[in-house]
Amino acid sequence: MAKRVGVDKWIFFTTLLLVSVGLAMVFSASAVVSEERYHSPYIDVARQAAWALAGVFSMVVLMRVDYTRYNSPRFVYPAISIATLLLVSVYFFHSSHNTHRWIRFGGFFTFQPSEIAKPVLILFLAWFLHTRLDQMKDWRNTLLKAAVMPVLFILLIVKQPDLGTALVLAGVTALMMILAGMEWKYLALSFAAAAPPLAALLFWVSWRRQRMLVFLHPDSDPQGAGFHINQSLIAVGAGGFSGRGFMEGMQKLFYLPEASTDFIFANIAEELGFLGAMFVLVLFIVFAVRGLRVAFRSEDPFARLTAFGITTALLLQAFFNISVVLSLVPTKGIPLPLISSGGTSLFFTLSGIGILLNISQKVD
Repeated sequence: MAKRVGVDKWIFFTTLLLVSVGLAMVFSASAVVSEERYHSPYIDVARQAAWALAGVFSMVVLMRVDYTRYNSPRFVYPAISIATLLLVSVYFFHSSHNTHRWIRFGGFFTFQPSEIAKPVLILFLAWFLHTRLDQMKDWRNTLLKAAVMPVLFILLIVKQPDLGTALVLAGVTALMMILAGMEWKYLALSFAAAAPPLAALLFWVSWRRQRMLVFLHPDSDPQGAGFHINQSLIAVGAGGFSGRGFMEGMQKLFYLPEASTDFIFANIAEELGFLGAMFVLVLFIVFAVRGLRVAFRSEDPFARLTAFGITTALLLQAFFNISVVLSLVPTKGIPLPLISSGGTSLFFTLSGIGILLNISQKVD
């Protein structure tokens, strides 16, 4: 029998700590670039702080909204429709860096639709799967139907191109289906079916093929495709045990690309050292443990699947980002959740955590 308890304080305060670390490190990593671009070192961090305030406000509001409101086709279908339209609409806006990831409003405000796709897809899968828990062996009427929206979202996001976010969505979808009771043989068949197109994405597109070759042979193109990862590893190694000191990093000074976004963990390792990097990792581990605890102690199947999806999405994204920074996987653009610069990512991640916190108030 579920009973109402207080919000999970570990998740709440761990989230605030990660956001605080993120604001500090975004300022450190972006101050010089912001000074050169806007003639003020505070513009980038001020923009991130505004998104953080909006995100925390959204988290607190959603923390108080009963999660069962999302467990309805009246919510799910409009949400899925809006997310799909936003993912399609990016192709009607000008590209940036040869990608179609953002909707731009003027020269200052941007919106990334793939970020809203994450919580919407999680809520859709939780709603769809929890109504068919006794039909998970019916691959035609349950598994294939459940896969339609994830596959559509993934294809639209890969087209942008944004392979990192697509992999996160694929991973979350697979894990949620397994939690719902999908047999492993269907997962194996899904991976077998996905292998050829994934190989094509990696090896038939020249810049992705070059990234893969650089991953296998890091010194093969140090000034070209391997520049990002080589500069990242230099930053991580330069930090040593205790780091150079806050604001004292050297690689962010036009050596390490994307120092405030995709490679912010390298800046953390350089300035705060092994101790600072481990502190961030511990925060993510605490979040994961508490989030999974909420999921597995939830009596309601919809709540269990939703909490599990929100937690694993954040965990997978953090894992991919840190793995890229440490050259454990090929380079792909994906932010470190709650820490990297990027307002849309921060806002919708915090909004998802708000739903998780509401679920945490009802346990067995």
